[in-house]
Amino acid sequence: MANVKLVWFVPTESLEATRLAVFEAGAGRIGDYERCSWYTAGTGTFFGGEGTEPAVGEQGAEEHVPELRVETVVPEELLGDVVAALRDSHPYEEPAYDVYPLVDS
Repeated sequence: MANVKLVWFVPTESLEATRLAVFEAGAGRIGDYERCSWYTAGTGTFFGGEGTEPAVGEQGAEEHVPELRVETVVPEELLGDVVAALRDSHPYEEPAYDVYPLVDS
């Protein structure tokens, strides 16, 4: 079973909600361990264009928001369900996330 790495960016107050959602959808398992993840603080930036409804800040202004970068592993066949769970639990209108292939050695 091949895994991928899922990375997302989230405000601190939504960390646990998003982690719980992706774990319940099948992410975060490494061997006999569950709820495995890693996170660190940083600053996210965005400019909400016309028609947006930002959860933080306002439309038409560049925002600088303290966020956490969160990483976990996901079985490739569960990726669609895990990303759907992340999107449903995330406070942002358009959550930023990345998916990276992992190479077994």
